[in-house]
Amino acid sequence: MTDPAVPQEARWYVIHTYSGYENKVKATLERIVENRGIQEYIQEISVPMEEQVEIKDGKKKTSMKKIYPGYVLVKMVLTDEMWYVVRNTRGVTGFVGPNSRPVPLTDEELALMGVETGWEPVVDYGIGDSVKVISGPLESFIGLVEEINLEKKKVRVLVSMFGRETPVELELTQIMRI
Repeated sequence: MTDPAVPQEARWYVIHTYSGYENKVKATLERIVENRGIQEYIQEISVPMEEQVEIKDGKKKTSMKKIYPGYVLVKMVLTDEMWYVVRNTRGVTGFVGPNSRPVPLTDEELALMGVETGWEPVVDYGIGDSVKVISGPLESFIGLVEEINLEKKKVRVLVSMFGRETPVELELTQIMRI
């Protein structure tokens, strides 16, 4: 085991939980971290959510939906003791990895999951440039870049659909310059 006085760099790990227990596991872990004063070891706990808009009976209803049901992301310094603390939290079934040995997520995986990292996609296009959609439901459509939001990693593109220009919001990685 490493020297507890010198924490290594914290990495993101995925823990598997009973379905429906994600928020309970997050709350329990946060309480354990607070009570034991181990904030430098377990730094962040996340249940990735996305906003979902439903139209029912002509009314727009917005709700938050778990992106990865049954999973919780934990940014932690992995030591034997911290592994034991997380592994024995009520509702946790184990770490994701071979033989339940935790494997840290890469920066690219974290960015794709919507977790903030230092990873930035390469943007080789600008406002007014012609681009081609390379993934998603609008794949192979051509459009003009109207707005780029690096913070949210989104881009608004004017795409010609049914004879009219339609603004669509896409991920930065879903388009390429022509």
